[in-house]
Amino acid sequence: MGSVWFCLVAFMLAGYVVLDGFDIGAGILHLWIARSNAERRIVIRSIGPVWDGNEVWLIAAGGTLYFAFPALYAAGFSGFYLPLMMVLWLLILRGVSLEFRSHVGGPIWCAIWDATFSLSSLLLAVFYGAALGNVVRGVPLDAAGHFFEPLWTNFLPTGQTGILDWYTILVGVVALAALTLHGAAWLAFKTEGDLQARSLRGASRLWWLVAALTVVITAASFRLLPDLASSFRLRPWGFVFPVLAVAALLGVKLFLRMNRDGLVFAASCAYLVGMLTSVAFSLYPNVLPASTNPYWGLTVSSAKAADYGLRIGLIWWAIGMSLAVSYTVFTYRNFAGKISSQESAEHDSY
Repeated sequence: MGSVWFCLVAFMLAGYVVLDGFDIGAGILHLWIARSNAERRIVIRSIGPVWDGNEVWLIAAGGTLYFAFPALYAAGFSGFYLPLMMVLWLLILRGVSLEFRSHVGGPIWCAIWDATFSLSSLLLAVFYGAALGNVVRGVPLDAAGHFFEPLWTNFLPTGQTGILDWYTILVGVVALAALTLHGAAWLAFKTEGDLQARSLRGASRLWWLVAALTVVITAASFRLLPDLASSFRLRPWGFVFPVLAVAALLGVKLFLRMNRDGLVFAASCAYLVGMLTSVAFSLYPNVLPASTNPYWGLTVSSAKAADYGLRIGLIWWAIGMSLAVSYTVFTYRNFAGKISSQESAEHDSY
């Protein structure tokens, strides 16, 4: 049952990154792609009906993690207390800037909300990537399963590590580039005219950066953590995940040349899924490796709850996720189509 719940948690986290990733990317691009207040309103309206619903997947994933792997939840949320509080504040700032822009208007306030929205989105992408980098690199767990890391120490990924070192920062930069590309693909899919053209050009330029960073982070990960390759040697079928990521990334470039904005966004989604599932596959059966002593790391078997509870919980999880997926599909179906400039102008507040 532990392996089943490992896959379910990985599925929910991947779903969150795909769904909330494009509105984080749209926030990063908010001041770069949009050249006027009317265009900034279009960017906001492109994510307005769905951004808060997308974040429900993060809450659901956290709840599932707490239920299925309580030891991992306890160790991770105590050890990562400081960065988690920073992530929480960034999520709050994004929500406040989106909501207050329509209620506290005027040129000065709108400029403040726009800058807050973009900066908080950018930092959120970096911190999400750094958090993933910490999990892959391992944390200084002790024999009791506890750890604490300061925000940074000497920026080296070995020894007395901090949350930020050159490797976790590199993962953060990769996440920033990938989510920005994802946001550009979404904006190209949801907008039209000059804004769509700039989104497509931005995605074309970002593609080269994402492709280069994908090669760099893959080489750095296997060089720094050679044990990651053992999962692929033992279970060669797992190569389907990195192959999916590479094929999807090439698909993004192909569909950009064909001006197929819907397929560009679909390929961007597949790239993120391929990258995240590759990480999950390479980590399994570890859920939180220990950089101090490999035997002190948390695995699926040592971190999971009792099998009886997991079996009963699977029934309720299926019911709850069916409702969540149905609501998500319903929302996106009702939100289908492009955001026109005329429609946005009618809703503009200043």
